Amino acid sequence: MPNKTIALVAHDHKKPDLIAWAKKNKMHLESLDLVATGTTGGLLTKEVGLHVRCFKSGPLGGDQQIGALIAEQALDVLVFFWDPMNPAPHDPDVKALLRLCSVWNVPVACNLATADMIISSPLFHDPDFKPELPRY
Repeated sequence: MPNKTIALVAHDHKKPDLIAWAKKNKMHLESLDLVATGTTGGLLTKEVGLHVRCFKSGPLGGDQQIGALIAEQALDVLVFFWDPMNPAPHDPDVKALLRLCSVWNVPVACNLATADMIISSPLFHDPDFKPELPRY
């Protein structure tokens, strides 16, 4: 059975939170296929020592690249620490990404508490668990 694929994304003001969370959960994350938007992926590699497949920066298309994985049912979880207090120029891309998670029933964590709950869930570690796909 292939590894779970997790996307890790964070807005600038939330990158330190994601890095701290990844350090705390490095043991779990090392066994997963990790993807990330450009800057975030580079930081995770440099500061945490994780192997991450980096896409483009979010505003340059990285959000859409992750969205494509969701639409192809090739992403198991999205951890996206977005900053609700600082609107970004690519807010429509962010909303589209979150919408795709709802459309395709992909678990998404937008904050530390939810990320902790997802990664500590027995379902997360069950290789046979797959969320039910909606029928449209």
